[in-house]
Amino acid sequence: MAEGGDPLLAKPASAADWIAAVSVFERDGTLFKAHDLAMQGLAEFPDAIWLKHRAVLCLARAGANELARKKFNELGLAAAEGEHDDIAALDARLLKDEALAAAGAERQRKATIAADRYEAVYARTRNYYPGINAATLRLVAGEEALAESLARQVLAELRTGPEDDYYLYATQTEAAFLLGDVAAARRFIQRAIHANRVGGGDYSALASTWKQLRLVLELKGLDPKVVAAEFAPPHVIYFTGHRVAAPGTSGRLMPDEEPAVRARIDAHLQGSRVGHGYGSLSAGADILFAEALLRRSASLHVVLPFDLDEFVEVAVRPAGPDWMRRFEACIAAASTVRYATEDRYLGDDHLYNYCSRIGMGLAVLRTRHLASEVEQVAVWDGGPARGVAGTALNVARWRETGLPQTIIPCGTYAESPPDHVPPATETGHRVVRAMLFGDVKGFSKLNDVELPHFVEVLLGAVGQTLHRYDPFISFANTWGDGLFVVFENVGQAARCALDLQAAMKRINLAEAHLPVHLALRVGGHLGPAYAARDPVLKKTNYFGAHVSRAARIEPVTPEDCVYVTETFAAALEFECGDEFGCDYVGMTESAKKYGAMRMFLLHRR
Repeated sequence: MAEGGDPLLAKPASAADWIAAVSVFERDGTLFKAHDLAMQGLAEFPDAIWLKHRAVLCLARAGANELARKKFNELGLAAAEGEHDDIAALDARLLKDEALAAAGAERQRKATIAADRYEAVYARTRNYYPGINAATLRLVAGEEALAESLARQVLAELRTGPEDDYYLYATQTEAAFLLGDVAAARRFIQRAIHANRVGGGDYSALASTWKQLRLVLELKGLDPKVVAAEFAPPHVIYFTGHRVAAPGTSGRLMPDEEPAVRARIDAHLQGSRVGHGYGSLSAGADILFAEALLRRSASLHVVLPFDLDEFVEVAVRPAGPDWMRRFEACIAAASTVRYATEDRYLGDDHLYNYCSRIGMGLAVLRTRHLASEVEQVAVWDGGPARGVAGTALNVARWRETGLPQTIIPCGTYAESPPDHVPPATETGHRVVRAMLFGDVKGFSKLNDVELPHFVEVLLGAVGQTLHRYDPFISFANTWGDGLFVVFENVGQAARCALDLQAAMKRINLAEAHLPVHLALRVGGHLGPAYAARDPVLKKTNYFGAHVSRAARIEPVTPEDCVYVTETFAAALEFECGDEFGCDYVGMTESAKKYGAMRMFLLHRR
């Protein structure tokens, strides 16, 4: 997925300038981009300790715990713990994340280790941040008396600070909850919310604190509703709706309906605490949503289905010059602008479905990082889709997830039965497919004695695994150690990719008379591809730029891992988010100079 709209007006000139640029995205909760900027800054200033700190912290806040630990070690931060208490506190933060990811006795054991690390920093600095984290971890470890004792110490040492000192008041809130004093906690919450607002609205800080408070409330047996309405991070929406009819034509959203629809959108956003919106930018409902979000100072994230100039000619300009002006203003003010594909439209409406699917997934993915709530809001006349794309299909797809949804009616609203996305089955047309490429590292060095064992044992295990997925595979091919598999369903592709790695790990390479350094690499991508009959293979094969993109992922994937693109991760989060996790690994340069892509490490939750 291509992305534009980088708000950096000039290249930062110093490490401090890079950190300031990183902070802009951190505050908005756009942690992936914040991490990427920190790594770019380190390319310019490789010894900048605080850029290293921010790079790791962004990964930790995004939930990429294993990668955050790996980066902490790779960047040499362990050696700086003795000199910098904030680095020691970051190490303790990573230990805390490891503890919270565990269960039962292992969770308590790891929580004790993390608490000890935080307490050591607190003893040296008397800083409230390590102190309050040590207190909460003592509670996680089952040491409630120690937790309350530390919470009292932290509260006793804190005094009222500047009105924008958010973390001071958030810490007082957490300490009060640890002591079971809900009334005091609610007073501190009001100060924290005010401080966050005065400080410009740091969504990442709200999300981090909300996760911590929910943990404390759960362990203390308190109802999260006592603070949810006031303190939970702003909501995320995916917006969709009909285009406005061009002058002199009829349509599902008429120009004279604009004032009423705009008022309904404003009223809904005002009542639901929306802070972030994802969607496209066609003339009509999309732009009305975008303008409403920007009026509220919410962040706007635009996902366009194809080439910008062609999108404008198809979806904006026909509505007239006023809509063109509004489109340009919205796209200039957007926090991010992504392109589901940079290919041409070519009259293929399936690209709109692909774009919607990715936009929905990105909204859900953002919600997970913010510990917030997500909702689809649709301007819809209740009628069925007129083709292979449209609002009705977006509404139906979202309903299948059971996530919250609000319909803003237009026209003479009369809801029809739910729609389903019709498949594009004719050859010669683009279809959206999940694609896996794999290869075995070390294959090229096998000798003629080892090759028969490779085919029998290793390829045999691959074949057995793929055979279980036969009902879901649209196409499969292999050459030597290479593997190309195509799926209609992104969840089945993810399952197959991880099962292939599991099958590989079960092989005892030494007993199979194979080199022990052999390892499988798998890359996954979701995108539009041409389905056409292959005259050589004499069956339907898949071609196009997105197939090439998928092929460029596997060579840069570490052995024993599955890397997937942002489009794959977004769709998976939307459709199977409870089963799979995708941890961000950064902007990764793909093979054969194909360009940098956002990569995610796939795993089961």
